[in-house]
Amino acid sequence: MASWTSLSPSIVEYFEGEDFYRCGYCKNESGSRSNGMWAHSMTVQDYQDLIDRGWRRSGKYVYKPVMNQTCCPQYTIRCRPLQFQPSKSHKKVLKKMLKFLAKGEIFRRNCEDEPMDSTMEDTVAGDFALINKLDIKCDLKTLSSDLKESLESEEKKKEKSSKREESHSQAIEEKLGSGEPSHSIKVHMAPKPGKGADLSKPPCRKAKEIRKERKMLKLMQQNPAGEFEGFQAQGQAPSAFPPKTKSNHPKSLEDLIFESLPENASHKLEVRLVPVSFEDPEFKSSFSQSFSLYVKYQMAIHQDPPDECGKTEFTRFLCSSPLEAENPPNGPECGYGSFHQQYWLDGKIIAVGVIDILPYCVSSVYLYYDPDYSFLSLGVYSALREIAFTRQLHEKTSQLSYYYMGFYIHSCPKMKYKGQYRPSDLLCPETYVWVPIEQCLPPLENTRYCRFNQDPEAVDQGRSKEPDRVRVFYKKAIMPYGVYKKYQKDPSEEAAVLQYASLVGQACSERMLLFRS
Repeated sequence: MASWTSLSPSIVEYFEGEDFYRCGYCKNESGSRSNGMWAHSMTVQDYQDLIDRGWRRSGKYVYKPVMNQTCCPQYTIRCRPLQFQPSKSHKKVLKKMLKFLAKGEIFRRNCEDEPMDSTMEDTVAGDFALINKLDIKCDLKTLSSDLKESLESEEKKKEKSSKREESHSQAIEEKLGSGEPSHSIKVHMAPKPGKGADLSKPPCRKAKEIRKERKMLKLMQQNPAGEFEGFQAQGQAPSAFPPKTKSNHPKSLEDLIFESLPENASHKLEVRLVPVSFEDPEFKSSFSQSFSLYVKYQMAIHQDPPDECGKTEFTRFLCSSPLEAENPPNGPECGYGSFHQQYWLDGKIIAVGVIDILPYCVSSVYLYYDPDYSFLSLGVYSALREIAFTRQLHEKTSQLSYYYMGFYIHSCPKMKYKGQYRPSDLLCPETYVWVPIEQCLPPLENTRYCRFNQDPEAVDQGRSKEPDRVRVFYKKAIMPYGVYKKYQKDPSEEAAVLQYASLVGQACSERMLLFRS
């Protein structure tokens, strides 16, 4: 993996204007509308910032729906795993899996749980056709070589001015050490979830437990000197949660997933996290089996013809990622980047969850599974495993505390299931702030497109304010757009760069390199 200090900047190629597609949700022939760019390479921090502005990747193609114009607005949704409590239906899925593993029980009723991001339409309808037409032949190795030369020349310039900055840096460190704020430093920290949750409160009580308490109170009134005398003497009300009864304390998600199995269990399930890289021996050795599973899934679930789910398409969409693998000392042990989470049942892959591990979240990309095991509700099960995995990563990397589920589409009944993973938030498409989903649902019942931020004066804080500072990679040189535009006389060039800057925001536009030929 790349070391934290030797990372190259992201290189992207933006496509001017908007693309029209056949909508995979309402089937409108040209209603789906989005902006897009090709990511030759991308740092995990840049992608984190982009998805926090409504972008999403499909392979190396990164796109952003034009929310106020597309037929089915797609709102970025994230779950807060640290406060997540599995619902009754989630528990049923986990218990169903445990019974199958322990005793081989097959429960085939009600097997229509929607898998997390299982439909190809949840990327961009028409992606296959689009990327085949792009025919981007720009050699990344050549780009990297040119970029290295450019960066080396920049480093030499920086060395000359570094001595001047030493005294300034020392002063900043003194300020930080003393607790005095320094306006010259920006520290980007993810909000820590859970501050508003009162963990001292007991969990929600069931009607059955409330009825038991009423019965106990009635018995107390009938026999005040009887067995409940102890409670009255201590001035305490009878509790429906006696400390000795363990079953009254709800099991955690981890308890339900990792419950012990008998030694003679019928099946063995193993979940392996494999980096998406043909240089990784485990990924390479399992590629053939993983690809065969993908073909079986696409043909059975989506009725794709064999020529549309070949090895090229599979590699391009689910094995090709622009994310540079990073392994900083303060990050998770597995590092950041793109991964396949493989579900091995008795030595055979039955499901693969494609995920990205980013600085503040685990982002679900896609899931494909063996249709023969649909009775296990693998879509729901894998989502719960990914939530538990996010909690596990959070233990070492505290800022990694969210689970991104892709897009929530309220106007599409098949995609509303994502809202069942609570607590969760939707991204405001205008100000890019997160709003609890409970506040977003009422207005979505009335109109497909909504601005969730209730403050009419609020604006996009990360918007592009200085487009001349956009970094451009042109003729083996890195330069700000303010310099680059002196070489250009085409008026459409400026419109494309300004549109790009407004969509990616100021921070990304200053970090990423906009490739111009």
